[in-house]
Amino acid sequence: MDKLKMHTPNKADENFEKLAAMFPNAVTETIDENGVVVRAIDKDVLMQEISCTVVEGREERYQFTWPDKKKSVLLANAPINKTLRPVKEDETVPTGADSNGNPYCSTGSIDFDTTENLYIEGDNLEVLKLLQETYLGKIKMIYIDPPYNTRNDFVYEDDFVQSTDEYITNSGQLDEEGNRLVANTESNGRFHTDWLNMIYPRLKLAKDLLSDIGVIFISIDDHEVGALKQVCDEIFGVGNFEGHIHWRRRHNQPNDKTKMIGVVAEHILAYAKK
Repeated sequence: MDKLKMHTPNKADENFEKLAAMFPNAVTETIDENGVVVRAIDKDVLMQEISCTVVEGREERYQFTWPDKKKSVLLANAPINKTLRPVKEDETVPTGADSNGNPYCSTGSIDFDTTENLYIEGDNLEVLKLLQETYLGKIKMIYIDPPYNTRNDFVYEDDFVQSTDEYITNSGQLDEEGNRLVANTESNGRFHTDWLNMIYPRLKLAKDLLSDIGVIFISIDDHEVGALKQVCDEIFGVGNFEGHIHWRRRHNQPNDKTKMIGVVAEHILAYAKK
């Protein structure tokens, strides 16, 4: 005979686990009335996830943050009114411009009606949102190779202040689809902020695409591996960290006089959905 449970379940604990599963970025640590460090739900983060406006909050807690972080959450959650357009034959009329401003035509599909492959051209943030309609919770594996933020590479600029015309005037850079790009140099006061605002919403959307047995692999180098690890811990949850893969990109030692230690390796971070 089964033993009777002489107490009812702690509903607060159950609700905490449910919220932690849905919003791992809202899980934090704080000090209770007895001075003990306990796990808690950050109400400001939780409110931000279900709000269409920026939620302000100043309570002290353990967190990883940067300027405009709350706006990058809004960017991930905001809807778009766009759709995918099939390209069955080589285009003759330009549909965009390359990074030099030259007209750009998309290459047509091969065996469009029978192929099992899908190649999409466009802003990756918008594409990730469009894919939610068909592939939400269905993708088993994602591999991404984002900009490493090495000062010379270009990152998507999700600017929250300037108008489009002002930004294009200041940067003058467009990709093949006409999306604004900017070189992120260390002289930029938002060097790490701009990169984090770029990667955060895209990783949030990528997580939603993964199935329950899904996993994501992210390539990175020394410049942002620390920040990427913290972002992924927040979005996917620390318990879903699968491993930090170090791979040797070169066998000869670099003759780089600007560094005391020659860099021969890069990194791949792996996270599971659950």
